[in-house]
Amino acid sequence: MDTKHLADDLNAVIRQHSEWLATQLHAQRESLFPPDAAKAMRKFTSGEAATLLGVDDSYLRKLHLDGKGPSPELTKSNRRHYSAADIQSLRRLLETNARKPGDYLPGRRDGDHMQIIGVMNFKGGSGKTTTAAHLAQRLALKGYRVLAVDLDPQASLTALHGVQPEYDMPEGGTLYDAIRYEDPLPLQQIIRPTYIPNLDLIPGNLELMEFEHETPRVLAQGHAGLFFFRVREALEQVEQNYDVVVIDCPPQLGFLTMSALSAATGLLVTIHPEMLDVMSMSQFLRMTADLMDVIAESGADMSHDWMRYVLTRYEPTDAPQNRVVAFLRTMYGDKVLNAPMLKSTAISDAGLTKQTLYEVERSAFTRTTYDRAMESLNAVNDEIATLIQQTWGRP
Repeated sequence: MDTKHLADDLNAVIRQHSEWLATQLHAQRESLFPPDAAKAMRKFTSGEAATLLGVDDSYLRKLHLDGKGPSPELTKSNRRHYSAADIQSLRRLLETNARKPGDYLPGRRDGDHMQIIGVMNFKGGSGKTTTAAHLAQRLALKGYRVLAVDLDPQASLTALHGVQPEYDMPEGGTLYDAIRYEDPLPLQQIIRPTYIPNLDLIPGNLELMEFEHETPRVLAQGHAGLFFFRVREALEQVEQNYDVVVIDCPPQLGFLTMSALSAATGLLVTIHPEMLDVMSMSQFLRMTADLMDVIAESGADMSHDWMRYVLTRYEPTDAPQNRVVAFLRTMYGDKVLNAPMLKSTAISDAGLTKQTLYEVERSAFTRTTYDRAMESLNAVNDEIATLIQQTWGRP
């Protein structure tokens, strides 16, 4: 048997299948987001806008009638709809008359350090990217200046934000370009604005694996230095532009993850409450602790402002899951977020069109399904926002 011929055939088949899939994904994007295949954030009802701003809908109506702030879009039934940019403009307007600073613009003030949140777990299916994407979008919609960083070569966070690596990034454009060992680029050249005000993106693709391949070679030559500082040093270049950085870490404990661990000020570990996932997490935590010891021995400060576990894809009616949740809460106490992220067809169905739940219309789902999922997501993300505020010394 000619094994070389078989290998060549397999390589050709895999390459062909990859090209077919990329073409189909591109066609799907063009059909979903015409005419220029670019995503756009949906409009928000006046009730949704009021909730995001923390005011009454009647107050928004009064501002509109008084001619203050942006003019909302009026439907045929005279209902008001606001864009995400309108909501941000209203934030700035409301902040000028706020009773105390930060009521409507909750981001950093003088002396506050940028929060860098690493979302991690090395087991696939733990909800890591779903968690990172919804957290970044929720914080941006609530008025924080957010940078989302896709450090996963699989680039799911990137795809969720309307960037298809095969088509949109033929010449790189990932964090690798800013942390590579030869001729790194300024980070600002890599950052892309998204269709959501306050939210920028550093996309990912397979190019990130170059850092995993290059670091051992450079270490062997004695030139890598403190390689695990490279992500932190890159982010320091844009520190004044953001309140929060959300990093979607790769699902393995490699050099990229080690560098993200060193950069992070807060860690969010996703847990799917099934016993096999908990057993896997046990190994993940042990290996993470060992890695952090190695980094600390090299002189890095590995203290973090906070670390929390977030329960993902949780089904409250599943008795075995409830036992696992009780077990985790008994062991880790308040290190487990109070709010779990529920398993929901609304979240998974939104993902079919490469969208988050914050991007899809409520009318696309049954009301109870949508509201239940949205309430769950908001509770998780707002609990994390509270941790951020506490870190900055605010209740």
